[in-house]
Amino acid sequence: MNPRVLLFTGKGGVGKTTVAAATATLAARRGLKTLVVSTDTAHSLADALGVDPGEEPVEIAPGLHLHQVDTQRAMERQWGELQAYARGVLSDLGLDEITSEEITVLPGAEELIALLELRDQARNGSWDVIVIDCAPTAETLRLLALPEALEWHVNRLLPIGRKIMKVIGPVVRSVAHISTPGDDVMSAGERFHRGLMEVRELLSGGDATVRLVFTPEAVVLAEARRTLTSLNLYGYRVDAAIANRVFPADGADEWRNQWVAAQSKLLTEAEQSFSPLPILTVPYLPGEPVGVDALAEVGEAIYGEADPFAAPSVEPPLRITADTLELSLPGADRDDVDLARKGEELIVTAGPYRRILALPTALARRKISAAALRDGVLRVRFVSGGPDD
Repeated sequence: MNPRVLLFTGKGGVGKTTVAAATATLAARRGLKTLVVSTDTAHSLADALGVDPGEEPVEIAPGLHLHQVDTQRAMERQWGELQAYARGVLSDLGLDEITSEEITVLPGAEELIALLELRDQARNGSWDVIVIDCAPTAETLRLLALPEALEWHVNRLLPIGRKIMKVIGPVVRSVAHISTPGDDVMSAGERFHRGLMEVRELLSGGDATVRLVFTPEAVVLAEARRTLTSLNLYGYRVDAAIANRVFPADGADEWRNQWVAAQSKLLTEAEQSFSPLPILTVPYLPGEPVGVDALAEVGEAIYGEADPFAAPSVEPPLRITADTLELSLPGADRDDVDLARKGEELIVTAGPYRRILALPTALARRKISAAALRDGVLRVRFVSGGPDD
């Protein structure tokens, strides 16, 4: 049985780590064997829980386990052959060992390795719930888009690369004195890509959902709207938005009343923007919740008597029938959405984000007859005939 996977993301500073830790603590208190892990290199999750992290999943409270990934050791396991080859090439070019080591650590590699470690944990069957404290929004979107973005390049370039290396490899080695990748390196690249695709399958599957954390501020809410659109574009289900640091309407003083009025207006906007998603709220607390007991209280305040760990009822953003493709893009503006056809692929752009969709065979053989964005759903209809030029 697959674990229930919950991802928490939001603009930096909105309290997503606290909300993720509170949710994980609540899951454990309700008798679910829970793993909480962070893909954020800031590693503030252990601080919120008030514990020292371990290299392997460590039980920090009954049923609650924290996994702070040892990225150096995990990188050697997941990325070792490719990194060793890259270091060898740089050494051939005359760079010293330390410089080569630094250059071969790819930007975002730690977050990618954390996702691959997450896949391994999800597959071992040990957990009922896995809670993921994601990096801030922009980094999260890049990570979630990467596996599918690499799919196009890997499927087309690696097979060609194998053939080319067999032909020109000896020449490059003898003339330029630079190592060329052998089958072991190519296989490692394919294995690394396959692992990322398995991560995508896990996080976009029927047992996983994303929860957007925001504070009732105009700038934060605007980014949360864009994030909702982008997550749907990439095929990830969002099942709730969580408003953090909401002032209680107790009328204590004029200063607080002004905040209450401003937040109330923005929360109304959020309900309209995120509908039909539920908007959950976290009150502005008198102190920072640190430790499992304080976080459990926050979890109870967020979810009440609801079951936040039930199987998600949210439909997948992408739905395909015999002659129609539908993609939910809530909050998208018609002027920001663009559609293009290239052979058997459909290229959908929403604002600054783009997704290349490989069409199933039944639709790839047809041409587009109509496309429109209505009520937050992009509908593309296909009719018999060859693919569009």
